[in-house]
Amino acid sequence: MAKNQMMSLAALVAARDAGKATPDLMVALCRDAIAREDGAVKAFAHVAEDPVITSSGPLAGIAIGVKDIFDSFDQPTAYGSLAYAAHQPAVDAAIIDMARRRGATIIGKTATTEFAFFHPAETVNPHNPAHTPGGSSSGSAAAIAAGMIPAAIGTQTGGSVVRPASFCGVAGYKPSFRLLPATGMKHFAPSLDTVGLFAASVSDVALLAELLTGRDLSAASVDPAKIRIGLYRCSELETADPEMRDALDRAADNAAEAGFDVGEIAEPEAMAQARQAHSIIQDHEAGLVCGPDLARFRDQMSPRLIEAIERGQAIAPATYDEARRHAKRGRAAARLLFGEVDILLTPSAPGAAPSGLETTGDPRFNKLWTLMGTPALNIPGFTAANGLPLGIQAVARFGQDKALLSTAARLETLF
Repeated sequence: MAKNQMMSLAALVAARDAGKATPDLMVALCRDAIAREDGAVKAFAHVAEDPVITSSGPLAGIAIGVKDIFDSFDQPTAYGSLAYAAHQPAVDAAIIDMARRRGATIIGKTATTEFAFFHPAETVNPHNPAHTPGGSSSGSAAAIAAGMIPAAIGTQTGGSVVRPASFCGVAGYKPSFRLLPATGMKHFAPSLDTVGLFAASVSDVALLAELLTGRDLSAASVDPAKIRIGLYRCSELETADPEMRDALDRAADNAAEAGFDVGEIAEPEAMAQARQAHSIIQDHEAGLVCGPDLARFRDQMSPRLIEAIERGQAIAPATYDEARRHAKRGRAAARLLFGEVDILLTPSAPGAAPSGLETTGDPRFNKLWTLMGTPALNIPGFTAANGLPLGIQAVARFGQDKALLSTAARLETLF
């Protein structure tokens, strides 16, 4: 589906504020689009039969899809797992309650991989149903790309916001760690699990972040001459597909032509070591927090998830502690790095979405930034030879979310 067929959050809000669209009509447009498109895309695990529509609040009339690892009192919450197929929480997750209090309509629960790990959901890529939409926030990204809703919520533990956003050609924003509340979600690795947002464009996702949180996060104009952009030459870069490396080089060239101060940045060794520590931290924590599920529901869990939990349980505490020390040293190196540069550009994924639905892709270009806690997002805009999207990941210093969103919104116009 072409990008201009997606729903623009900014356009909907502007129409509502100008009296040209009512919240009822805005939600009805989304319900019609879901009825039309989701039979083929399978982005939703559940669609609300009679969603609450409010007429007040900054998100009034905005239909939001929420990844089905967040508890919701009025819709089932299965965590992508057969073990929880009939699960009905008593209260909302904090992020859902926040959205409701700002006036949003929770239109449904978007499909997720099992426990937000790697076992795929049924969702397909709207650009080509023979290709993966990515994971674990597969449904959230696909629902935006297919033009069903203007806003969605997901999570990232490795690359589960930025990667599916890249594969589906939408904006996916992983904020600074804990900028958005994670209470009430099915955790996999609590020190990594990060709530993120999806929308059609960077300016749309920035507006979503502001309207949802009440923080000053919408994209502002920037002076390119005052922004230092670093092309991040990490140790994984040569493993990216040639088309992705070419897209990254073109992104840097376009930024330089637009007046940004662009240069190359080598990866500090401490950050390379931190990337390797990510899996140990993730697996050990999964062994702890998902251990109770394994004890009760082994026969209803995929072999891949079982293996991951048992692998984590086998990691010695001393090994986990050493990995955390690597992470701490990596964060210190990242702080120094962002003294030299304002924004880093890297691939959002190794390439375009792989063919087949048995895999959700590889998070190798995302997991370092999840571990660092820094804000990161996918800037859509490039296209592979087969017509599938290629996204560029932009990263900023911890806490510099508005600067990241503002710069990325300007860069998106250049891609």
